[in-house]
Amino acid sequence: MATLWYWIVAVMLAAYVVLDGFDLGVGTLLLFVARTEDERQQGIRAIGPVWDGNEVWLLAGGGTLFFAFPQVYASSFSGFYLPLVIVLWLLVLRGVSVELRMHFDDPLWRSFFDGLLFFSSALLAIFFGAALANVLRGVPMGPDHSFFLPLWTNWRTGANPGILDWYTVIGGVIALLALALHGALYLVLKTEGDLQRRARVAAGWLWPVVTAATLLAVPATVLARPDSLQNFHGHPAAFLAPAVVAVSLITMLMAIRKGAEVQAFFSSCAYLIAMLCGAAVGLYPVLLPSTNPLVESLTIANSIVGPHSQRVGLAWWLFGILLAVMYFSIVYWMFRGKVSRYSSTYGH
Repeated sequence: MATLWYWIVAVMLAAYVVLDGFDLGVGTLLLFVARTEDERQQGIRAIGPVWDGNEVWLLAGGGTLFFAFPQVYASSFSGFYLPLVIVLWLLVLRGVSVELRMHFDDPLWRSFFDGLLFFSSALLAIFFGAALANVLRGVPMGPDHSFFLPLWTNWRTGANPGILDWYTVIGGVIALLALALHGALYLVLKTEGDLQRRARVAAGWLWPVVTAATLLAVPATVLARPDSLQNFHGHPAAFLAPAVVAVSLITMLMAIRKGAEVQAFFSSCAYLIAMLCGAAVGLYPVLLPSTNPLVESLTIANSIVGPHSQRVGLAWWLFGILLAVMYFSIVYWMFRGKVSRYSSTYGH
């Protein structure tokens, strides 16, 4: 049951990355691929009906982590207090930039919120990538499993790292590039005209950079955490994750070149899911590694709630996830198809 809850948390976080990831990617790219006011409105309308709903998966993932592994939640949310507050403010700024942009028909007003959307979206992608890299690398836990991380120390991994070091910066850059590519493919899928053409060009430029960054991620992770490949050697089936990463990248390139919009976007979804699954496989059964050799890492065994809570929680989780899937199915069905260049409101 503990393993089941581990993968439930992983799946919910992967759902957030895939769904809200294209929102972040669109916000990061919009200033560069949208040249006119009509094109920027078109890009924002492509995410307008769904961006806030997509963030539900982040809240649900955090809530599930709090329920199933409260010790991990307590340790990580206190140790990562500073970056979590920054993420909270960036989420607020992104929502403000989307919702307030159209309140006044003034070029300066709209340009300000366009810049704010780019700033908040790009930094969120970087922070989320750096957060995952911090978890993969490990944190300096004390005897009570608490820890404190300064923003940076000497930029090296080791027993006393900071939030930012060479490895977490690489993680942030990879997340920014991957989500920018994801957002570009979403714009290709949902828009038309010059905006769609420029988004396709951006995707073509981003693909080789993302591929190179992906190849860099494996040796960098091994250097930062030497035992990260242990589960892969012990369970050959785990190599399915990197295989899917490779196949999805190849499929994505072929789809971009032949203009297969749906195939390209879902290849990007598969790439993100496979990358996160590979990270989860490399960590299992650890949830939060300790860089302090005298303190045991937080694992599913020493962090899970009691058996009764697990059973009751699973029943309520199934009920809640059913409602969420119904809601998202209805919303995405209602706003299926291309976003019109001539509509003045969200949707089509």
